[in-house]
Amino acid sequence: MANFTKKAIKESFLKLLDERSLSQITVKDIVSDCGVNRNTFYYYFEDIPKLIEEIFTEDLQAIILKYPTVEAIEDCLNEVIDLALSKKRAMLHIYNSVNRELYEQYLWQVCDHVIDTYMNTVLKGRRVSDGDLEAIKKYLESIGFGIVSGWLRDGMNDDIKNVLERICEIKKGSVEEMISRFEIK
Repeated sequence: MANFTKKAIKESFLKLLDERSLSQITVKDIVSDCGVNRNTFYYYFEDIPKLIEEIFTEDLQAIILKYPTVEAIEDCLNEVIDLALSKKRAMLHIYNSVNRELYEQYLWQVCDHVIDTYMNTVLKGRRVSDGDLEAIKKYLESIGFGIVSGWLRDGMNDDIKNVLERICEIKKGSVEEMISRFEIK
């Protein structure tokens, strides 16, 4: 019963978030929509930002489970994009709210996972110093974060998958070249 109630609260929140901005949603609205009382909400969540954080954490865990290895960054980022598009209005409402920081933290965590997993796959036993590896990861994370946050800033309107595909084509081989350049022999 507990998981059902918690899930109902999350679903009601996402439904309401699809209909209106985050600043227009109260705990009272959420509990009214899902048919529980305020105490039940507060039993599961400290406040609405904690509810948002848990939803993002669950989405990140789903991506991690689906992509234990990443051979092509674009595959995993396309999954993130599909997830965001499935909740487009809700994601834009969070991104355009005072809680944007939560979304950006989530996006950095996704980028960190994707790049970390990708680098572990690409290295395949090759060694690069910790400092060089960290620099390569930061570079790639920044590119991913920048692309996705620019897309969000623009209202998720352009065809981000084509843009991402083109960027990956332009950058093809650059990671392998960086690894070769800094590889410890």
